[in-house]
Amino acid sequence: MAGIGFVLRKLSNEDNLSGVVKGYLFSAIVFTGPWLFTIFSLGVIMAIGSYFLLLEELAVFRLIVIYNFAFSLVFSAPVFMVATRYLADLIYAKDVSLAPGMLFGAFAILCITQLPIAGFFYLGYANLDTWTGFAALSNYFLITGIWLVTTFLSALKAYLYVSGIFAIGMCIALGGAALLAAEFSIAGMLMGYNIGLAVIFFGIVGRIFVEYPHPIIKPFAIFGYFRKYWDIALSGLIYNLAIWSDKWLMWFAPEREILYSGLISYPNYDSAMFLAFLTLVPAMALFVFSIETQFFERYLKYYKNIQDHSSYSKIESNHQEIIDVIVASLRNLFVLQGSLCFAVILLAPTIFSSFGINYLQLGIFRLGVLGALFHVMMMFLGILLSYFDFRRVVLSLQCFFFICNFGFTYLSLQFGFLYYGYGYFLAAMFSFIATFIVTLYYVNQLPFQTFIGHNTSIE
Repeated sequence: MAGIGFVLRKLSNEDNLSGVVKGYLFSAIVFTGPWLFTIFSLGVIMAIGSYFLLLEELAVFRLIVIYNFAFSLVFSAPVFMVATRYLADLIYAKDVSLAPGMLFGAFAILCITQLPIAGFFYLGYANLDTWTGFAALSNYFLITGIWLVTTFLSALKAYLYVSGIFAIGMCIALGGAALLAAEFSIAGMLMGYNIGLAVIFFGIVGRIFVEYPHPIIKPFAIFGYFRKYWDIALSGLIYNLAIWSDKWLMWFAPEREILYSGLISYPNYDSAMFLAFLTLVPAMALFVFSIETQFFERYLKYYKNIQDHSSYSKIESNHQEIIDVIVASLRNLFVLQGSLCFAVILLAPTIFSSFGINYLQLGIFRLGVLGALFHVMMMFLGILLSYFDFRRVVLSLQCFFFICNFGFTYLSLQFGFLYYGYGYFLAAMFSFIATFIVTLYYVNQLPFQTFIGHNTSIE
């Protein structure tokens, strides 16, 4: 996201507080757009939907969107991770003529591979009427498409357009869901919601074709990248499995709910964790707006001087600058997220009381907030490792996170309700510690890794 980060950072040059505020606001929208869209729109729809639907019908709608959000993210991650690398290489080569074709090919791959699974689930397994099943299926592929097109957001650098299209789409989704729910029940609410998603998806696609006015050629050239960068694809799959593994496991808790549609959930756990994840937004905005751009400047300087055959002392000096900016960034991130975490934990009873949230979620929420503190720092270090192309290292760390989250959550289930939430918290904490140690080792060894470890001629 460094590309759009540099554009957003120019807002701070307005020399007033509003420029900085706008920079962080747009960073949050661009970086977490689909996620924020889902949370806020679901919250509003659930509030107004009670006027049109029964509570169980609302629960079915909510679960369909959550299922689609979760499973589309997990199963499409290998494709959009490889697509991101493909697009980055095209931009580096200064030839983006294949970008529109890549978008078409990647979306075709997603549809072909996921249609049998999603189709069987909604049209076969789930106890839904035909119209609701097709609306749910459409919702799944619209969300999948949005995950894919967001890989272009950094390259587009059109933060105003992206923010505007998400805002317009959310408003249309809310209005459409409310208007159609009264007449067509769950299917109508889903169709109205889908209209808003379609506006976002096709709005971003249109902008992509404006920025890259090239014909669709070689749409499946991306296949070669799956062979070359299989570790990136697998890393995306494992990381998103790790994020969702605790939620899926908790759907088998004794307190779970099974609706007439056959959809399973544990609302108290899901809601608490969704709320806890909202605390990540300021840290993600800081990362895009400030941290990544500062690091990227040092990163470019380090490798540019190597290409220019600078002296080893200069390379060592640049290496130290990279270490310094990582340490400073991690400290700033910890201060921001830690302060927010502390405040939210203290104010949690007041927040729950103000919004009428079930107090059974309080303990889970607090543990989720603590877990989010370590999660965002782990994510920050993982992105930095990816910059240095330590793909297998990142994959190993994602596997560790997945094993920890699955294992600790399974143990918490055995101990009972009082321990719900500890799984994610412990997994995030231990994964951060592991990622920190690994990052410390590899960044300190960066000159060696640059000249020896990643030197293909030596291999």
